Amino acid sequence: MIENYKNKILSFYKKNRRMPSYGEIMKLLSFQSRNAVYKLVNKLVDEDFVGKDSTGRIIPKKIFGEVKMIGLVQAGFPSPAEEELSDTMNFDEYLIGNKEATYIMRVKGDSMIDAGICEGDMVVVERTNTFPVGKIVIASVDGEWTIKYLRKRGDTYYLEPANKDYDTIYAENELKVEAVVKAVVRKY
Repeated sequence: MIENYKNKILSFYKKNRRMPSYGEIMKLLSFQSRNAVYKLVNKLVDEDFVGKDSTGRIIPKKIFGEVKMIGLVQAGFPSPAEEELSDTMNFDEYLIGNKEATYIMRVKGDSMIDAGICEGDMVVVERTNTFPVGKIVIASVDGEWTIKYLRKRGDTYYLEPANKDYDTIYAENELKVEAVVKAVVRKY
């Protein structure tokens, strides 16, 4: 029975690209009380199927399971391929350090193409209080959002693109860094 519940929650997640609320789980599984939902969610948390954030909302955990990691592939000259199961990996755990401070944004434009970030890519970003110079960041410059390298000259912070066709950006009024880019996801 619990596998059926997991499948329904997983289907909801895939369709809506978010976890259901407790009320939505109640309807989805035809439960008569929120207490039944609460007990089920705690059981799913114990099984590591889902987790809870600091506000108690349900977050995906190992909802997609783990993927086999079978070794290395040569990006230079070809070498003999040996398929060997070296480990399994969960992309959520690999890409996301702090789930509550992490979100995904879709990239528009080509100003970061030389950093390997193309239009249509997804970037995994993390809100933080520290923004190391040299990192790729999400920033607001005079009210406009952008993704660029954070640089500093003297006491002045500025943003640098990774495409020679674009100019360096200095804020006229305000430069506010919001998040650090942690990963780029591209689907072929």
